[in-house]
Amino acid sequence: MSPVAITLIIIAVVIAGAAVALYFLGKRAQKKQAEQQEQINATKQTYSMLIIDKKRMKLKDAGLPAMVLEQTPRLLRGQKLPIVKAKVGPQVMSLICDEKIFDLVPVKKEVKASVSGIYIVDVKGLRGGNAKVEKKPKSKFKQAIEKMQEKAGAKPIK
Repeated sequence: MSPVAITLIIIAVVIAGAAVALYFLGKRAQKKQAEQQEQINATKQTYSMLIIDKKRMKLKDAGLPAMVLEQTPRLLRGQKLPIVKAKVGPQVMSLICDEKIFDLVPVKKEVKASVSGIYIVDVKGLRGGNAKVEKKPKSKFKQAIEKMQEKAGAKPIK
């Protein structure tokens, strides 16, 4: 066999091995996430709170307790997380919000939130029903793409 064929066979075997390894690692990560979600749902409580501010910031700049910073891995300390500053009763707290509902959290409004530790799992509006998403104006580029797709008869990209 030629050296090129041997090289291609070796590359194919390495790629197949990497795909199998990623498959099993993905299954393990999915099981861990399911267990963590069960724990979060078991310990969540509903509180009435006034949302003061929300933003994405680094964990070390968020004003969270020192114990939380010590328990997080070093690589995650510099990562930006959705942080919500809220007044729960007489106390102002910094809480970590779930990525899925971060856009639904209204600022400067009173809400009922399901909280598990310092993690906000769910938010419902206290007055006026559920919280509504603020629509951001679309950029000129996205507007142009939508016009072209509309003219071509294609479905818009979400």
